[in-house]
Amino acid sequence: MSGHIPVMARQAADILAANPSGTYLDCTAGLGGHMRHLLENRLSPQGRAVGIEWDPQAAARARENLAAFGQRALVLEGSYTDAAALLAREGIKSVDGAFFDFGVSSLQLDTPGRGFSFMADGPLDMRFSPLTKLTAAAIVNTWPVEQLSDILRRYGEEAAAGRIARAIAAARERAPLSRTLELAAVVEGASPRRGRTHPATRTFQALRIAVNGELDNVSRGLEAVSALVKPGGVLAALSFHSLEDRIIKRAFAALVERGGWRKILKKAAEPDEQETAENPRARSAKLRAIGRE
Repeated sequence: MSGHIPVMARQAADILAANPSGTYLDCTAGLGGHMRHLLENRLSPQGRAVGIEWDPQAAARARENLAAFGQRALVLEGSYTDAAALLAREGIKSVDGAFFDFGVSSLQLDTPGRGFSFMADGPLDMRFSPLTKLTAAAIVNTWPVEQLSDILRRYGEEAAAGRIARAIAAARERAPLSRTLELAAVVEGASPRRGRTHPATRTFQALRIAVNGELDNVSRGLEAVSALVKPGGVLAALSFHSLEDRIIKRAFAALVERGGWRKILKKAAEPDEQETAENPRARSAKLRAIGRE
């Protein structure tokens, strides 16, 4: 687990694990950090953590990281939108709590060959799963300017969306864009922003969301997994930008209004100053949770 720090692990475990001998589902297992924290700090020897991970590389690493827990830790490869079917294959019909971490894992960001980061050169890929056909390269090289501008505005909340989309279109006329640093340079040249964050941050976020259908999956996943949580259990979700947080907030409000769920947190919990100092990635995190009645 070296180099990987799960965000708000203590707060999530405090909210989630009311039954130390229960079965808990991490719908976005990543490298297994939140599962490990649960197993080490909140669950009894009878307690179990089950993870779902879409990315085969991350799933393999999570299994390695959690091997010491034996059968108490299980990592399933697939999408959390198919959680019921994945769990049914293991004979699991319901869980005592479920958790989502909608951030990008350090494995993805730190592997240039995956194409998620503008901090190192790599192919414009950005797929969480190799089964996904659409790539970031396909979007930047083939989508019309208007469609590019739309996803930059909607998924990246990019104020200079039109200008950046036109710059991408002009660049691809000279030669197809195939590398992350190549795209980052085009965006930087077209962006008026000069602040704390790199000018390409919002563009890369938008492309990643578009490639993986992330926002659709957030709402579908929350709905699907909510049906698996036992009475007395908790559904919690961690987000890192306002688009996902709004979807989570609306989905949780709809479940509470429908009946059978109650609010646990009046408003989203955020990391404390110590955590943000130790792990800068945590600074934009928001944790929301509801309880099954």
